[in-house]
Amino acid sequence: MYDNSIAETTTQRHLAITLRKYFELCKPKVILLIVFTAIVGMLLSTPGLLAWDTMLFATLGIGLAAASGAAINQLVEQRIDAVMERTQLRPLPHGDLDSSNALFFALSLAVISILILVFWVNLLTALLTFISLIGYAVIYTMFLKRSTPQNIVLGGVAGAAPPLLGWTAMTGEIQSEALLLFLIIFIWTPPHFWALAIRRREEYAKAGIPMLPVTHGVPFTKLQILLYTVLLVAVTLLPFIIQMSGLIYLAGAIALGIGFLRYAIALYRSDSDSLAMKTFSYSIFYLSLLFGFLLADHYARVFLRAYVLG
Repeated sequence: MYDNSIAETTTQRHLAITLRKYFELCKPKVILLIVFTAIVGMLLSTPGLLAWDTMLFATLGIGLAAASGAAINQLVEQRIDAVMERTQLRPLPHGDLDSSNALFFALSLAVISILILVFWVNLLTALLTFISLIGYAVIYTMFLKRSTPQNIVLGGVAGAAPPLLGWTAMTGEIQSEALLLFLIIFIWTPPHFWALAIRRREEYAKAGIPMLPVTHGVPFTKLQILLYTVLLVAVTLLPFIIQMSGLIYLAGAIALGIGFLRYAIALYRSDSDSLAMKTFSYSIFYLSLLFGFLLADHYARVFLRAYVLG
């Protein structure tokens, strides 16, 4: 009886560890930001109440598709991950998971996500999600990342899709406001990722990945980060200009933009790359809070209209 209890406890512990490794395979921190921006797209798509069931299924479908893409990315990049300090403890290069099981897991997530979106959301969202999945997991991971220093710019198309997917999930159509949300993340991606690439350039060089700091040098990359940040700040003013958002968002966008510019300018002027990771960390904070201001402004205007009309 005692031995059986020990065996059962050991089995449960092993199962919990295995499930945690599959969870890590999905890059949960990245998925959290993706799902957040998708939900913001949903909430911004209409001034009224959302259909909670459609929103739930859309969130689940988009999240599972993103998790599938992350798992396929790790599956394809096992060799690269094994030589990079940042990623060598991931489940596949560390030997915690079998590649065939990981592939089955990733493909299962992809199929389930698309089926959820087809049957419980709408066909357009399912199609766009599938295109984004292929764009990230296949086109970017298998081809662009290894062939051009502009990989993150071109691959950013897939990464910028979540708010657009959230919007189409609720409306069933692509609208200009949704494309603007897409554009913001698309422009945000290069300065965000190149800051990390500066810090990890030696590892990318060792892995044979032609990231911009490897092929064109750190000073050129810092200049590109600065130029993209200037463009990003300009683009983030467009929601106010087209009256998609109001003064609350404008104030937040300007304040956050000034902060991003300060980091980009300081990084550009610096002779070292000591500010690279601080710029990278701020970029995540920046995008999260920027979309938070979009939401705050949206509902402030909704409540104001309801108060005036009511």
